[in-house]
Amino acid sequence: MLSVNCLWLGVLSLVWLKFAACLTIILFAGTKLAHYGDVIAEKTGLGRIWVGLILLAAITSMPELVTGVSAVALVKLPDLAVGNLLGSCIFNLVLLALLDIMHRPEPLLSRASPRHVMSAVAGIVLAGVVAGGIGAGARFPGATLGWVNVPGILPLVLYVLGIRWISRSERSQPPPTTVLSSKYEGLSLRKTYLRFGLATAAVIGAGIWLSFIGDEIALTYSWHASFVGSLFLAITTSLPELVVSIAALRLGAIDMAVADILGSNMFNLALVTPVDLAYRQGPVLASVLSAHLVTALVTIVMTIIVIAGLRFRRERKTFFFISWPAVVLIGLYVFGMRYMFLSGLGLG
Repeated sequence: MLSVNCLWLGVLSLVWLKFAACLTIILFAGTKLAHYGDVIAEKTGLGRIWVGLILLAAITSMPELVTGVSAVALVKLPDLAVGNLLGSCIFNLVLLALLDIMHRPEPLLSRASPRHVMSAVAGIVLAGVVAGGIGAGARFPGATLGWVNVPGILPLVLYVLGIRWISRSERSQPPPTTVLSSKYEGLSLRKTYLRFGLATAAVIGAGIWLSFIGDEIALTYSWHASFVGSLFLAITTSLPELVVSIAALRLGAIDMAVADILGSNMFNLALVTPVDLAYRQGPVLASVLSAHLVTALVTIVMTIIVIAGLRFRRERKTFFFISWPAVVLIGLYVFGMRYMFLSGLGLG
């Protein structure tokens, strides 16, 4: 009996050691990714918003893609996949509250560009489509193409259209007048791309490994798949966003940090399409529990709060160290997680 207990403790220790190793890699590589992303933004003239919205968002969202597809293709758990994608969205938005606390001088969203409203609106539209797909369930068989349905295909289509819309708007803006930092003068663009690529490979590799470790931890402790997807896996697969956004904030690249978070949400919601294609048992949004609808609606409300923070710009924080949008974001996140737990997703 003692040997069995020792073996079990050894398995648990190994899992958490792998988890710690992944976090270390992501912490180091994610910091470098933000640094070289900032260099690319300045040297190419693309700007921090575009680099954060497209490059960083896609890179930091790779763990969600792998976790979502593997959850439906390998273990046939659509609740785990959809819960991970939607849970990552609300966790990403609560990261803005953390960044607000870390940004001492004034409210974070008051310093960010109002142009982020476009990506926030695109995120609301995508979340609305996903919420509609979950709410409709299988009540519209005419909208089904093979084993997928229209709500499952629309997110990716709308993501592409949204990026084109934002791209055209960004091109219509006057080019940013950037002054290269002296610490970037010794870096050639070729060397920057190489180092950015290495950091990207490390973040994606460690993030994908982390998603499998999170699944292993969930199975080890016999946690319910749906609640694990919405809470634990959502947090673990969003750790690259956490590290990169904090690193960007420390660089003074507020727009890159905000763009990474809002862009990651757009990308996460677009991932419903490949997850739906990988799930051969039917439309994935029609196969999940209706409680996920609450997470989608919380995502929408949280994003509206972000838009309000971008629009109604204040010079001082409401509560000394935190602004009112950050307080509301934290409250909505806690509400969403509490609802999912009490609805039974965390039980059984």
